[in-house]
Amino acid sequence: MTQTFTQIRHSIFIQVLIALAIGTALGCLYPAIADSLKPLGDSFIKLIKMVTAPLVFVIIVQGIASHSELKHVGRIVGKTLLYFEVITLFALVLGIVGAQVTHIGQGIHLSMMDNGSSDKLSHLSSLQSFGDFFLNLIPDTFIGAFARGDTLQVLLISILFGVSLNISGEAGKPVITVINSLSHILFRLMAILVKVAPLGVLGAVAYMVGHYGVQSLSSLLGFLLLYSVICVLFVALVLGGITRFTGISFIALLLYLREELTIVLGTTASDVVLPQLMKKLEWLGISKSTVGLVIPTGYSFNLDGFSIYLTLAVVFIANATGVHLSWGEIALILSVAIFTSKGAHGVPGAAIVILAATLSAIPSLPLSALAFLLPIDWLIGIPRALTNVLGNCVATLVIAKWEKDLDLTRARQVLNQEIPYQSGQKEASLAAK
Repeated sequence: MTQTFTQIRHSIFIQVLIALAIGTALGCLYPAIADSLKPLGDSFIKLIKMVTAPLVFVIIVQGIASHSELKHVGRIVGKTLLYFEVITLFALVLGIVGAQVTHIGQGIHLSMMDNGSSDKLSHLSSLQSFGDFFLNLIPDTFIGAFARGDTLQVLLISILFGVSLNISGEAGKPVITVINSLSHILFRLMAILVKVAPLGVLGAVAYMVGHYGVQSLSSLLGFLLLYSVICVLFVALVLGGITRFTGISFIALLLYLREELTIVLGTTASDVVLPQLMKKLEWLGISKSTVGLVIPTGYSFNLDGFSIYLTLAVVFIANATGVHLSWGEIALILSVAIFTSKGAHGVPGAAIVILAATLSAIPSLPLSALAFLLPIDWLIGIPRALTNVLGNCVATLVIAKWEKDLDLTRARQVLNQEIPYQSGQKEASLAAK
């Protein structure tokens, strides 16, 4: 009994599973109490978002400043973005194919829905042009990007600052020391916040089940099931196949990341596990600089789960409202989605906002239909966040393999538990890379 209690006390994985079970039970049996627990989940997510922007900044700056040759940084970034674009396009196409094959949404007749529901989304009617999109990459002030938590703007600042620091020579060394110390402090802070993840999971799950109930979501279960199936196929076939190309077992990788994936499952927030993911990928035998460049960049540019959702939802809405999409319009949706999917991670209520921006490419699709997807956005966020996280982990392995920066022997030993993961330690050989 004492040993079991000790395992539960030290394992976030077990604690989150228990929180999931308790939250579901409360939502089913005591919906009023469950509804009142919503602040637990909201508070936890706000705590995580509070440190995300500065954490991304120090990670990117560290990654660039640690390279003695900027040509090497440029090569890694170029390969990373190329990989991201190819996989993103594949995910977008997969969403469209899934919707077209299954005809999801047909027969729902969303045109008959209550027009009053569109009031919830009236603020989305003012959408950005491509020119506005690129202009908004540049923040008004250095601090403004961090205050708003705009991931793309923080990325731009981080890259420019990191490059400037890299070429500053001796003058930049004191700043690099400060950045390294700040990184250590922020990672410690994130580790503290993760310890309360089970409470966040409990509140979020209890509220969702108690507030909406299974019956109220029945009309959308088809969409949710199809989306989940497509995500599973994408993860198993595409990401699994790519992982095997690197010489690593995908199943072993999933088991290695099980605690982080369970936290994402409960919170639908990938920010929560950013520090742990990076440490675990470094422990596999990938250099800190490569991990520090690929993972934070992927959080904005490699949203595989979100990309699948984006095109699947657009075609779903078209079918549900009786709008026939021509191949030209589908091609236009793909072109727009390539841009609108970037930076969705940093937008509050990103899924609905970015979906609205994509829908605007086809004037015949009503924005009011988005209200139909609002009740299950939390549920959809589970496979969406899991797919995003796994996509970025696999991307890091690919880039490391491409750059001959992956210690395959060590990775296999870690995954086979011959070298147990120790979060508080770093081997000198890894730190020196």
